[in-house]
Amino acid sequence: MVAIIFKRVLKIADKVIVNSIDFKRELDNKFNINTKCIYNPFNKSTVIKLSKKKLNKSVYRNDKTLKILNVGRLVDQKDQMTLIKAIKLVKNKIPIEALIIGNGIKKNELQNYIYKNNLKKNVRVINFTNNPYNYMQKCELFILSSIYEGLPNVLLEAQCLKKFIISTRCPTGPREILMNGKVGHLFSPTNEIELSNKILDYYKNKKKYNRMINLGYKNLYRFDGKINLEKYYSLIKKYL
Repeated sequence: MVAIIFKRVLKIADKVIVNSIDFKRELDNKFNINTKCIYNPFNKSTVIKLSKKKLNKSVYRNDKTLKILNVGRLVDQKDQMTLIKAIKLVKNKIPIEALIIGNGIKKNELQNYIYKNNLKKNVRVINFTNNPYNYMQKCELFILSSIYEGLPNVLLEAQCLKKFIISTRCPTGPREILMNGKVGHLFSPTNEIELSNKILDYYKNKKKYNRMINLGYKNLYRFDGKINLEKYYSLIKKYL
């Protein structure tokens, strides 16, 4: 019933705008409509500016560890538990430290798992902050563990600060941003073994992946705020 109502509402609209090509394909096929993809306007200069603000405390405890960051609501969708389980698998193989920034109903569950599995030196969960970019600036590796997304801006922010990215190949968005794995690693959602192998691979081959980081940064123009706002303006103008 919900799908039928949703389809009728979409048919009424003069144009339906979506924020990723994968999402466009999904809606077009499911509801037999022709949507238009316009990416969320992204302001690179704002992220860079905020990343330079000084923190009053150290972000990571040990300079010699592989420094990982995850930012997102602590809910089932974001699935930070898979990240924590992956770190458990590699913590005795490489020096590793992860910071998870966010609030949500899964916080106690995540912290209990960290405590029970003796991961306190390897994983910390801290409250959400309005400026996660100065934390992001300190990490080497950004990991998105989501089961599904729309178009995750946090990956654009990590690319903007030239961080290597490992993300789930979840619907929708990450594959587009990471150019099907050309500018970052992709792994199957909820698969901590695959993720742990990707983390180990990055740690052992960091220099090899500098080219991918730079290519990702170079291709951020696709999400430029001015370009995408102009697309909105051009489309709206047709209906005025």
